[in-house]
Amino acid sequence: MDTNSEPELGLSLSTSGSYAVVAVNGEIDMYTAPQLRDAVNDTVTKGYTNIAVDLSGVDFCDSTGLGVLVGARRNLTRRGGHLVVVAANSRIEKLLQLTGLNVVLDVRETVPESE
Repeated sequence: MDTNSEPELGLSLSTSGSYAVVAVNGEIDMYTAPQLRDAVNDTVTKGYTNIAVDLSGVDFCDSTGLGVLVGARRNLTRRGGHLVVVAANSRIEKLLQLTGLNVVLDVRETVPESE
């Protein structure tokens, strides 16, 4: 294993109705959170204002990753857009509840098709 390489986060972009969907796989931590932030920012740059971040494939998320989600929500709200966090797995859902972010973020079990 190359210890000098940065951990990779699996990221893919698709659409569902009026939403751009950033699907995430792997672990979101201080090393990989910048990749998620860049992916969301790139999606905004492409003109999308409604973004769903699908965390169904995420096994772990630390405070850095949570900060990226809060920052993305703030950025999109300023632009008149909307962020949805899809937390279809119990670990992420519980994390959002414990931190109180389930009240701040629009957390859903599935990707919205439209609003």
